[in-house]
Amino acid sequence: MARILAIGDIHGGLRALRQVLDRAGVTVEDSLIFLGDYVDGWSESAQVIDFLIDLAAKQSCVFLKGNHDIWCEGWLEYGQASNVWLKHGGSSTAKSYQNYDWDTKSNHIAFFQKMKYFFVDKKNRLFIHAGFTSLFGPEQEYDESNCAWDRTLWETALNVNKRIERDSSLFPKRLRLFDEIFIGHTPTLNYNSDKPMNSHDVWNIDTGAAFYGKLSIIDTNTKEFWQSDVVQTLYLGERGRN
Repeated sequence: MARILAIGDIHGGLRALRQVLDRAGVTVEDSLIFLGDYVDGWSESAQVIDFLIDLAAKQSCVFLKGNHDIWCEGWLEYGQASNVWLKHGGSSTAKSYQNYDWDTKSNHIAFFQKMKYFFVDKKNRLFIHAGFTSLFGPEQEYDESNCAWDRTLWETALNVNKRIERDSSLFPKRLRLFDEIFIGHTPTLNYNSDKPMNSHDVWNIDTGAAFYGKLSIIDTNTKEFWQSDVVQTLYLGERGRN
């Protein structure tokens, strides 16, 4: 049976991506929704993009844009690398592109430009890299790039009293707009967990692949999930974004 699978932040960890796709038994019948941050961390950022472009030619894929993807796209297109980006994984990404010609880089730029900031499926489930602040949903966000940066949605989901019913006027309006929300961006390692977390129907799939965590895939219907090894063990001698 075809599945709808959501994939967390990859951060240049192509070996982890290949491993977790294999462990999840992904086939061309499955639909894949990538939650963003494909680059910046481990040494294969450019190669991750190559892999994803090829994958999209074989099966249904949705690619959401993360904050690191915004940085990388800007660098590829304009050649400007901010110190902030370089310190947060950009230096390894730039190195991964050293032997790429302009035609291939242009193809990657086009790939980044086609990414969505959010996606809503037929079940009224939102997929977004980070979050949104508008009480009317991400389509009403004052700056769509905020969908790649916001952390308040996840913080709100974590801090709502579990005794408050969803139909209560005290329940946050943002969390009532969609039946479920799937995000990345904020590592669950920050909450002492290396597994996907759930709070008030918000699912956080960023399990710290950029650091000393794992890369995760979740079946959006059953909530069964699969994980790579700790990504750091697949890139011995590297530091990721540490």
